[in-house]
Amino acid sequence: MQRTAIINIVGLTESLLGADTPRIAAFRQRGVSANIIPAFPALTCTAQSTYLTGTTASVHGIVGNGWYHRELADVQFWKQSNHLVQGRKLWQELRQREEKFTCAKLFWWYNMYSGVDYSITPRPIYPADGRKVFDIYTWPYSIREEIKQDLGEFPFPTFWGPAAGVQTPQGCPEAASRWIAESARWIEKKYQPTLSLIYLPHLDYNLQRLGPIDPAIRLDLRAIDGIVGDLIDFFASRHVQVILLSEYGITPVHLPVHLNKLFREHGLLAVKDELGLELLDCGASKVFAVADHQIAHVYLNDPRLESRIRELLEKQEGIAQVLGKSEKKEFGIDHGRAGDLIAVAAENAWFTYYYWLDDSVAPDFARTVDIHRKPGYDPVELFLDPGIRFPKLKIAWRLLQKKLGQRMLMDLIPLDATLVKGSHGRRPTNLGDYPVLISSEPSLMGKPLLEATDVYPLLKRHVLA
Repeated sequence: MQRTAIINIVGLTESLLGADTPRIAAFRQRGVSANIIPAFPALTCTAQSTYLTGTTASVHGIVGNGWYHRELADVQFWKQSNHLVQGRKLWQELRQREEKFTCAKLFWWYNMYSGVDYSITPRPIYPADGRKVFDIYTWPYSIREEIKQDLGEFPFPTFWGPAAGVQTPQGCPEAASRWIAESARWIEKKYQPTLSLIYLPHLDYNLQRLGPIDPAIRLDLRAIDGIVGDLIDFFASRHVQVILLSEYGITPVHLPVHLNKLFREHGLLAVKDELGLELLDCGASKVFAVADHQIAHVYLNDPRLESRIRELLEKQEGIAQVLGKSEKKEFGIDHGRAGDLIAVAAENAWFTYYYWLDDSVAPDFARTVDIHRKPGYDPVELFLDPGIRFPKLKIAWRLLQKKLGQRMLMDLIPLDATLVKGSHGRRPTNLGDYPVLISSEPSLMGKPLLEATDVYPLLKRHVLA
């Protein structure tokens, strides 16, 4: 087997490669590249699961970054157990072929209990007193303390939220990706895995915050190019072949679509009062949407409403397509976890999870970074509320309250969805906005345009070469 490092550069597309990515461009010049027809939906968890199983969401079951669990009547996002991914994984097949095969999975999702030999993933600790302590989960357990002793604490605030992709006291804009790259070097030096899966999220932040056409994106491209270039050189010095790939491309948006507000206005959504604020009650709703970037799973607790809801969605501005049973099969997402209907946004639009009609009764978590409690994905978490006159002072006060052991709410996030300028999830119109795969081995690549399910056998060929 040929030792291989697969570096996942989130958001990288053909349209972003150029003068600001000289080291990635040089690597491509020495090898070969292909565009990937995005997995559907073109989201982190779905794309990664498709690459690592060679199947669509119809088979592996990862229909988004989260979904409605019908048996629990609860929406859950960003769960971490690999048992959620159905089917055989790449490392399982390779281990069957060679018992000495080993795999390191570094910040790719569904990392826990995956059966890989070495893993690192973000995992806060939640003590019973209500605190949230930033940390990582590793396997073996011993890696956790050893790597933090050598590299320092993982800069968790720079991994997601208003401190991600910008200069803050928590670190430089690319701090999270730099730490992950260093962890890849650390694992390689200590364990020499046959296959390393490395996730670098830096481009993801400002491509959503600013949009891909903002001139400031050049700084992010230069930063990730340096990180990736150093990794390419490092692995080359250790005779490890490198594959670069991405999961999706991010395109400009300016139109947020509020499906749950629409359903509420038509008397279809159940919202309960809790301590004077509003909480969505999915189990009691006739219809509700689980928003995930540019796709929304629409669940019908009353199946008789399907025709009515489909007609309502098809008339809604910002929706390009509505998928029912037959279309879901065509798109490879006819799985029991998927919505009864799936709304696909127009290219300039994206879906919010918002369901309140008055910001004064929005739930307390709406103004915080809370990826698990929100019943949908919220890219507005990348912003500090521009209405806060002295945000640094407020942050300092909240942190002091936390240090003193007081209960506090880190309520820094705005409720203005128009701030978001980039999104993904649907298939882009422009081929230049498709994800890419770059290899140093032209003889192993094959087609210049790959289906997302083609990535699995291609990765396997590289390792078995």
